Order: sequence, then C-alpha cells, then structure tokens
Amino acid sequence: MKVLVIGGGGREHALIWALRQSPQVTEIVAAPGNGGIAAIARCIPVDTNSLPAMANLAAIEQPALTIVGPEVPLALGLVDELQRLNLRAFGPTQAAAQLESSKAFAKDFMLRHDIPTAAYAMCTTLDEVREELQRFTMPVVVKASGLAAGKGVVICNTRLDAERTAAEMFSGVLLGTEESIVILEEFLTGEEVSFFALCDGKRAVPIAAAQDHKRVGEGDTGPNTGGMGAYSTDGLVTPAMRQWITANIAQKTVDGMASEGNPFQGILFIGLMMTPRGPRVLEFNTRWGDPETEAIVLRLENDILDLFNAAIDGTAASLAIHLKPGASATVIAASGGYPGKYASGKVISGVDPAQPEQDGVLIFHAGTAIKDGQLVTAGGRVLAVSAAAPDLQEALNKIYERMKTISFEGMQYRRDIGHRALIT
Repeated sequence: MKVLVIGGGGREHALIWALRQSPQVTEIVAAPGNGGIAAIARCIPVDTNSLPAMANLAAIEQPALTIVGPEVPLALGLVDELQRLNLRAFGPTQAAAQLESSKAFAKDFMLRHDIPTAAYAMCTTLDEVREELQRFTMPVVVKASGLAAGKGVVICNTRLDAERTAAEMFSGVLLGTEESIVILEEFLTGEEVSFFALCDGKRAVPIAAAQDHKRVGEGDTGPNTGGMGAYSTDGLVTPAMRQWITANIAQKTVDGMASEGNPFQGILFIGLMMTPRGPRVLEFNTRWGDPETEAIVLRLENDILDLFNAAIDGTAASLAIHLKPGASATVIAASGGYPGKYASGKVISGVDPAQPEQDGVLIFHAGTAIKDGQLVTAGGRVLAVSAAAPDLQEALNKIYERMKTISFEGMQYRRDIGHRALIT
C-alpha cells in the first residue's frame, strides 16, 4: 500500500523508517520531507501551513493512508479535509486537536473532566495578568495559549518578569504572532515525563513513556527549545503508575472528548509532571512527539502500520503493543544560535543519507536538505542521533561515540541527555 506522510522533521523521518519495516507498505511519499527522508521515500514539496496545498497533494497521490506528523496541519483541519475526500487519515480532527492547539481549551477541558493539572488563570489583557498574579506564589509559569513550536512556556521568577513575558506574548514580540489568551500557571516541581497513548475514539492504549530535554544547555539551563534529546526506559514509570495514568488521564481524556462530541483518534501525548501529590498534566500534544518518537520507534516491536489502522478502525483495545526491553535515546545536533537566530546551509560532514544506520546507531534528519549534491543544514534542530540498547548508558555511549564523527559549522548538542536516570 502507498502511505503519505505529511511533515519534514526528525519525527517524520523516524515514522517513515518504521513504516519501511512493514511488509504491508509498498510506497512512501513524504511531503515535504528532508535530505535524509529523500533517501528512503519520494519527497514532494508542499506548504504545511496551507490546507488547500496539502489536501490537493493527497487528492492527486490517492494514498491508502495519510499520516499527519506536525501540529499545524492538524490544527488547520487536514484530517477533516482528507476525510471529506474519502481518504484514510491518521490523526485527530481539528476539533479534537484543540487539546494541543488551544491551551485555554485544554485547561478548561481538564477542569470539566476532573483530570489533574496545575492551578491556572486565563488572561486576555495585561491588566488581568497583573490582577491574577497576586494569587500566585513565585516562580510562576506563563504560557501562550496557541501553538508555539515548544517555545511558548516561560518560567518567571518575579511578578515583573511575568508581566513582561505576558506583554511580549500579547504583542507578538516573543513568539512572532500576537496571543489573544495568556495563561498563568502554578509552578510544579518533580520529574517530567512524556506519556504516549494510542486512541481510537473509545479507548486509550498505552504505548511508551519518555523524558524530553527542553532546555538548550547542559544541566537543564538556558531557554526552552523544541527538544534537545530524549530517552525511554522500562523504569521511567512503574507498571502501576502506567496503569494509573492510562485510567485517570488518558482514558478520561478520550471519554471526555467523546462525550463532548469530538472523539479523539490518533496519538495522545501527555506531558506530565510527577509531583509529590501525584502526576499533573502540563500539556497535551495530539501527535507523536519530537524528539521522543526518534527514541520510541527503536523499541517498538509491532508493525507500526497496525497502530495507525487500529486508531482509525476503532480496534485499539484488541491491539497488544510490545516494546523491546531495555532503553533507547536520541541526541539532537542543533545549529549554532538555536533556539534563537541561526544560519542554514552549513555543509554536514560524517553523515551519508543513504546509510542512516551504522554500528547500531540511526541518524534521523530533523532539518537537512540536499544542495549542489551536498547534505546541508536547513533548520534549528538538524539531526537526531539515536540508538537502543539493553540499558540507557550503553545506548548513550553508542550515540556519543557516533557524534564524534559528525560535524557542521556551529554544531551544538547536549552531552548530558538522560542524566537524571543515570544518577546513582
């Protein structure tokens, strides 16, 4: 069967790599793809911010299945449009994707359905921010309600910092677009966990847990990014905690969305803080995570196509999802200056797109292109160097050894991915 994958980042490269392992898949088309994806799929340029352009491409290609990778096409309603064209699509509808596209919707939804989350206040003006800040102790979290590519969350240590951050969100200075709603949120402490569940509109089935590293600097310092690395291990959450999160958060979310007339089908990515009071939801994403996916797919023993079909067909409850025991990890090689301004077009050495795997290490391309026959950088996050092993330290040793052979001007990466799990 022919599969169309919308997107061009590390997540999409990892999903396409997994699809290539499926005997059911005969052809993969990626739109727009990237320099690494082009080695294993047919790439077609498309504007992933344009609903008509993506829908027109699908109508021309007529894939048996379309997988929507990034959040923006989901928020635009691509799945709805594909369904209107009688094309099978994996991902939530526009209404269901509000769990990610509107943090204001998500927070109120959790309140309605008794899903544990941090205390919050929604503000539409700076005066409201000043008034509501009096209810919070410092530090406080200031969040943009809309999509912000992982950069719309700022931890502020003083009320003045919080006011300034909110003002910059309202004005568009901080994120490039003006926010109409800014959320103030209680600052929670604990370990962060990304929990992934496959949802078919009726049931939520757990897939895996991972831990992302959002800060650009080692020791979790510096500004937030889209993610500088991630790892997944058997011990990240206990079996009992996995069951509790599934029942009390994932399934409650699926039940709540169904009761409100917006059944959720696709991947529910739950960003959790494991606080002393128990797990609290920081945010929902409505698609595979990035960079968590690059680590998780290396542990997935199922044919990934079976997961996609189960979500669409309403058969997730009968699907047994199996992970290889042990651990996996991914480390992001990013452009110099990221997450701020950075230059693209830097020649990448030590990476052959035609041979992504070497000594058990896979290189997924997050932001690359082919220019004049050379592999060059084309994004803030450039490569996701990934491996699986019986334990996390072994997986990381393999990754960091491979990192020594890769270079491009300005390349930066964290050398402490997984450090919390390795503390003895």
